[in-house]
Amino acid sequence: MVTHKKKKIRLEFEIKSSPAMLYNSISTPSGLANWFADDVDIYNNLYKFKWNKDELIAEVLKKTVNKMIKFKWKDSRLEEYFEFEILQDELTDDVALVITDFVDANDEKNAVQLWESQVNELKMSLGA
Repeated sequence: MVTHKKKKIRLEFEIKSSPAMLYNSISTPSGLANWFADDVDIYNNLYKFKWNKDELIAEVLKKTVNKMIKFKWKDSRLEEYFEFEILQDELTDDVALVITDFVDANDEKNAVQLWESQVNELKMSLGA
């Protein structure tokens, strides 16, 4: 099987939420199940994401409370990951969610649209 190197994308979304509430939504099974997957379970440092009958397992590579969480899919290349980072503007207190992901270059548009749709679900779950 030939695997192609993927393209790194970085998307930023303004979220009207506190960093603590947003962090809960990107790092806990119940928070992630509200917008990212149908169901999420944690075993040790592994998150099992479920969509319909599909399951994917991701390992947490790094997390900083109220700041970021970085995952790597178990079947992805070592250098490929997806990350949720919370940025807060020091002057305005505006909060943004920055998503970093690796996507097939020829499917970038669809991947961006999917993230936009998912983030809209996140905003609705936060009432933002």
